[in-house]
Amino acid sequence: MIRKIISGGQTGADRAALNFAIKQNIPHGGWVPKGRIAEDGRIPDIYQLQEMPTDSYPERTEQNVIDSDGTLIISHGMLTGGSANTAEMARKHARPWLHLDMEKTTMDKAAQRLREWIADKNISVLNVAGPRQSGDPAIYDVTTKVLETAAA
Repeated sequence: MIRKIISGGQTGADRAALNFAIKQNIPHGGWVPKGRIAEDGRIPDIYQLQEMPTDSYPERTEQNVIDSDGTLIISHGMLTGGSANTAEMARKHARPWLHLDMEKTTMDKAAQRLREWIADKNISVLNVAGPRQSGDPAIYDVTTKVLETAAA
C-alpha cells in the first residue's frame, strides 16, 4: 500500500504524481534541484519538496530513486533523457522499477500491472517519473489517469 508519493517536481509526469497525491490526501515529497528549478520556472511551494545542494537534475533523480521503495516510469514509447537516466539509477541501486509504455498497453492493463507490481514489491514509498510536459504534452493527463485507475 502506498503511504507516500515522491517525484522530482518537473512538469509532466512528476507534477501529475504530486497533484494526484495532494488530491488523494497521500503524503508527498521528493528532491528537487537547488533553486526549485523546472522547465516552467520555480517549482511552486505547494509541493512539499526538498532542495538538493546542487542544481543537477541527475543527482536529484538518483536521490529520489534511493529514497523510494520503487520507481514508476510512465512514457509514450522508449525511455529517453531523464526518464532513461531514472531507469539507469534504479538498476544502479538495485531498486525495483516499472516502465509503463502507454503506446503498448491500455489504461486498464497499465493500472492492473501497477497494482500488481506495488503489491509484489511491497512498495510503500513510490517514486514517479516520466517525460517533461514540453517533451510529451499528453503525459500529465496520462499519468494522472494511470494513478487514478490503479487507485480505484
